[in-house]
Amino acid sequence: MKTIVLVINPGSTSTKVALFSEGQRLAEESISHSKKELAQYKGVIQQRSFREAEIQRFLDQQTINQQDIAAVVGRGGLVDPVPGGTFLVDEKMLSDILSEKNGSHASNLGAILANDFAEKFGVKAYIVDPVVVDEFTPVARISGLKGIERRSVGHPLNQKAVARKILAEIGKSYESSSVVVAHLGGGISVGAHQNGRIIDLSNGLDGEGPYTPERTGALPVTPFVAKVLQEGLTLPEVKKIIAGNGGLSSYLDEIDIRVIEKRIQAGDEEAQYYIDGMCYQIQKEIGAMAAVLHGKVDRIILTGGVSYSKNIVAKITEGISWIAPVAVAPGEMEMEALYAGAQRVLDGSEAAQVY
Repeated sequence: MKTIVLVINPGSTSTKVALFSEGQRLAEESISHSKKELAQYKGVIQQRSFREAEIQRFLDQQTINQQDIAAVVGRGGLVDPVPGGTFLVDEKMLSDILSEKNGSHASNLGAILANDFAEKFGVKAYIVDPVVVDEFTPVARISGLKGIERRSVGHPLNQKAVARKILAEIGKSYESSSVVVAHLGGGISVGAHQNGRIIDLSNGLDGEGPYTPERTGALPVTPFVAKVLQEGLTLPEVKKIIAGNGGLSSYLDEIDIRVIEKRIQAGDEEAQYYIDGMCYQIQKEIGAMAAVLHGKVDRIILTGGVSYSKNIVAKITEGISWIAPVAVAPGEMEMEALYAGAQRVLDGSEAAQVY
């Protein structure tokens, strides 16, 4: 009986790949790609064969029978907005991704690579909770300017996975609870989750929410527009500032929290000042999402790589613990979440959605 699920999670400089079976991780590798290796390709889609060969190398090193693979699941990329859940990779999805209809991102390779390997093994390919999961309430879409709507873009895969895990630990279900989840990484997204749906979410790619190691978060609009006009910035250059060269990168010329904390320990008051500012803005955003939930919050959950920092977690917790108990799930559960999404379809507990 086929029980193995191949999980593929492409990032900007790595491809994480794993094999799961009956709830157990059989093998996993995070394959790093150097800037030199990736520089020979014009874009993300052109990396397809290169990354496929690396994944095949991983598979060939395992002792499993590759014919026992029951499904392949990849990280979801910039598809059209969809509700949360597991989606079958089909021709329409592949067409939208290959044309980069909604933009270019390493996660776009998730569905493509999953489909490539699924065809090899004669099984189906899936994606789970892509970055554009959109479960907003209608009022949450209002931006404040006619013709512009807020978008839902963030870290739904990890947010939903850690919410399920933390709530299960206290005997609650995700589908009947209200939580605020703050994914703290190079990018930060803070989501209001109600009865299994992310009804509002800060979208750092569009310049919302707190500043982060790499992103500006919400900016004073008039001074920023003045900067754009004065410097004659193009739209790609503006996007790079907002979601690449902002935040701690702008203030401290550093994005690695571990390095910044070493600077603080050595007496760098400026580094402490901007870490405090980031924590302050994260607290504000969590408070805003608690208001979206009318103050009825079962848990506040801090996750993502930055939540490994005990100092940052302590500072944020100090400002928000009056709202609800705070739980911490450092790092991310993306590989487990991808597997769980595919397994729910395989065992019949969830139907695969059609894109």
